[in-house]
Amino acid sequence: MIVTDDKKFSIVKQCDLLSISRSSIYYTPTGESALNLKLMELIDKQFLATPWYGSRQMARYLRREGYNIGRKRIRRLMRKMGLYAIYQEPQTTIANPEHKSYPYLLRNLEITRPNQVWCTDITYIRMGKGFMYLVAVMDWHSRKVLSWRLSNTMDTDFCIAALEEAIELYGTPEIFNTDQGSQFTSLSFTEVLKQNNIRISMDGKGRWMDNVFIERLWRSLKYECVYLHAFESGSDAKRRIGNWIVYYNTQRPHSTFGDKTPFEVYYDLPINGTIGHAVKATA
Repeated sequence: MIVTDDKKFSIVKQCDLLSISRSSIYYTPTGESALNLKLMELIDKQFLATPWYGSRQMARYLRREGYNIGRKRIRRLMRKMGLYAIYQEPQTTIANPEHKSYPYLLRNLEITRPNQVWCTDITYIRMGKGFMYLVAVMDWHSRKVLSWRLSNTMDTDFCIAALEEAIELYGTPEIFNTDQGSQFTSLSFTEVLKQNNIRISMDGKGRWMDNVFIERLWRSLKYECVYLHAFESGSDAKRRIGNWIVYYNTQRPHSTFGDKTPFEVYYDLPINGTIGHAVKATA
């Protein structure tokens, strides 16, 4: 998919056009054993159902599943995946005490229109022989995924790239909500929001329900796509996840919206409605 010796388009430009992090091009499976990768898969599935499980409870669960694994090993794997029990740490990333945090602005706020509130989060994506990370930007009102990026590291750059793409395609929201992970509290990330006059909102520490809609997105994505495939490469993961997100946005009905899709809700269309420029933006 990426042509390394293309004279017209640099690798950076090709990655930008394909909506993938440049680091994913050089992705090689991480050095975890087959057993550890299996444990990470089981941990990921169980954490979706019980996000309050810390390493102690997760080790107990795995022992009941037949894996006699010590708590220290589980704790290391959970940290590598970016998973932290809701009563201990915010999910996905560790907060940086040197970064400024912001108040949660959505409590009791009536969200009635697209681009009133956007949100974002990072999740772990298992591969056939390793793992990567996915960030997505979602419109809170319609649940439409506005942009996303894959990376083999939980750095800040791929989060900023997703944010900037969403702004380029859809304008700016009034409020942008995140957890207190270090990627989102970083100066480089919050400066993009401030430069676009976007108000910053952050979940309370350990309160995964403050960003519940994107947590539901991760659950649907994993059970309907990720767990059904063993992605062999970054480009394979990008293709399959991209196809699922198009399906989610344009074909997957939501009972909350009277069986409309996020695409139809975002553009205030009837069921099976279409709009030319919107289809192009989604693709």
